[in-house]
Amino acid sequence: MRMLIPLLAATALSACAAGPDYRPPVPPATAVTPFLGAGTPAVTAAEPMGEWWRLYDDPVLDRLVADALTANKDVAVAVANLSRARALLREQRAGRLPQTEIATTAEYGRRVIAQVPGLDREDWILDGGLNISYEVDLFGRVSRSVEAARGDAQAAEAALDATRVAVAAETARAYADAVSSSERLGVQERTLELLDRTVTLTGRRFEAGRSSRLDVSRASALREQQRALLPPLRADRQAALFRLAMLTGRTPAELPPEATLRTTTLRLTRPIPVGDGRSLLARRPDVRQAERRLAAETARIGVATAALYPRIALGGSVGNTATALGDLFTGGALRWLVGPLLNWTFPNQEANRARIAQADASAQSALASFDQTVLVALQETETALNRYVEEQKRLEALRAAADQAGIAARIVRAQLREGRADFLTVLDAERTRAQTDADLAAAEAGVTNAQVDLFRALGGGWQTMANPRVAAR
Repeated sequence: MRMLIPLLAATALSACAAGPDYRPPVPPATAVTPFLGAGTPAVTAAEPMGEWWRLYDDPVLDRLVADALTANKDVAVAVANLSRARALLREQRAGRLPQTEIATTAEYGRRVIAQVPGLDREDWILDGGLNISYEVDLFGRVSRSVEAARGDAQAAEAALDATRVAVAAETARAYADAVSSSERLGVQERTLELLDRTVTLTGRRFEAGRSSRLDVSRASALREQQRALLPPLRADRQAALFRLAMLTGRTPAELPPEATLRTTTLRLTRPIPVGDGRSLLARRPDVRQAERRLAAETARIGVATAALYPRIALGGSVGNTATALGDLFTGGALRWLVGPLLNWTFPNQEANRARIAQADASAQSALASFDQTVLVALQETETALNRYVEEQKRLEALRAAADQAGIAARIVRAQLREGRADFLTVLDAERTRAQTDADLAAAEAGVTNAQVDLFRALGGGWQTMANPRVAAR
């Protein structure tokens, strides 16, 4: 037992693990400042809320997003990946504990020994024993393996959060696309009603001899051109509803009826809270995922480095051999042994050094990926923010244009009745009004899509979900 004392003392020093200790990377100073596009009335520097879709005050959307976060199949895949990563972490943690093994054999055969009176040469031979081993983690192979597995598990957890962000955003987008298509259908149907009245009026004027057959044909052609826009809008609406069903884990036939009722585009009545770069990087799951992958790859350098040094285990065994089952536990000579076991690949360690170089290269790659993820997060947010601001400006301009087009169409109609305008002027005014109304409806949908893009770039939507953390031990 004296020889075990130094080894047991060495166990206490196992915290001095091989390889570099992990230090979280520091983003550039310019990455944690206010956003370039934050100084507009459309946004505010307040911190974003987690369940951002509630800003639309639509209970149907709230239920659909909740359904998606529960039943979406991409979320289910991410949950399974997290369970697998946590199971691998438990496997690595088991390396800190003694390993036990019960080994038994039962063999029948002829022993090649001299004949002894009372002993049959052909008989059963039973053997049973208990083996115990414990790795002395002197150079940190086990602790670094646990550290790497913990990083993988936390990266899988961040990947789940990133999937939730994407699913919440795409569910809101699909619902917004469906309702905006319904609104555009309504606009187009109202345009057709006006054109029907124009065709009717032109027909009466033709019968009265005040218009030509050419005027009737032109009015009818414009009406049919606008009617041809209805089928694509209906197809867009159905495609959005089918996408919404898939995102919420349903077949198209299972989509709840209330998802199809709204016919006005989603609108916000308040500025969007966007925070700043510092809170963005702390909130975005993909940034956290990249940072945890870097931590795992750094720990694997230690795992590879520990292979340069001896691997020491303390072991013991106790057992017995007999020719009868009862004698296995009560008779015969009991055997036992205890002692250390040392494994060391020496002096040829080129393969181990090659594995260290591989692990170091993987860590450098993970660091570059983290830096790229930070840049992408900032680029996506600034782009979405700028697009939202510009879409708002476009919407305001189109609202003014639609108002003026409506006024112009009414004036020209009155002039036509008074005989002070020709039919080509009326037709041009009707065509302009129809186009501006369609552009305005499309711009409303564009603003909503820009809002969803911004919310997705901000990385919210997972904070309030039930999401147990991996214990950091």
